[in-house]
Amino acid sequence: MALSLSAMNKMNTIPVKNHKVKRFSSRFNVKKDASPKPRRIILFNKPFDVLSQFTDDSGRATLKDFIPIGDIYAAGRLDRDSEGLMVLTNAGALQARLTQPGKRTAKIYYAQVEGVPDPDALARFRAGLTLNDGITLPADVELVDEPDWLWPRNPPIRERKSIPVSWLKITLQEGRNRQVRRMTAHIGFPTLRLIRYSMANQTLAGLSPGEWKEITHV
Repeated sequence: MALSLSAMNKMNTIPVKNHKVKRFSSRFNVKKDASPKPRRIILFNKPFDVLSQFTDDSGRATLKDFIPIGDIYAAGRLDRDSEGLMVLTNAGALQARLTQPGKRTAKIYYAQVEGVPDPDALARFRAGLTLNDGITLPADVELVDEPDWLWPRNPPIRERKSIPVSWLKITLQEGRNRQVRRMTAHIGFPTLRLIRYSMANQTLAGLSPGEWKEITHV
């Protein structure tokens, strides 16, 4: 049906507002992420009988008893019965660099062992040992005197008076579970006490057991 002339005239007189249309509606705008948290790196001298984690359902001592900082994680754990240097960080890239096998980050340990390893035993240790999880990488090991920076352990180790003890300085470039203890046992000299002295370019220097400090880079 054709529109009448009067109806068409009415349509032509209806005002039309000039709307500006934005290309992207504000409800679709992508919000920027919050500013990233600053990188934190903590060096901690873990005492004996402390877990390398911040919580424990059994009420055992943890990192939380010593370090009042949240959202940081260990770059390489230590067993509950081991002592020494831990690096904790909120930086995933740093954690990976210090722990991934392919990075081969050097770590120095001092191990008190039962007995005195002979040159042949030390040579086998250096060359690599076949453990239940494969052959270890070549490692550095040498007989040394008891470190002069060493603190008394609480409780002290149980030594057998009929068997001498000795100290080994060991450098590894991998970090398998209880690796040092398994390696010394494999050559016939069980570890009685184990302290990690350094990771990468950081050491225990200046840190008593239970103390920590914050640094800017590793």
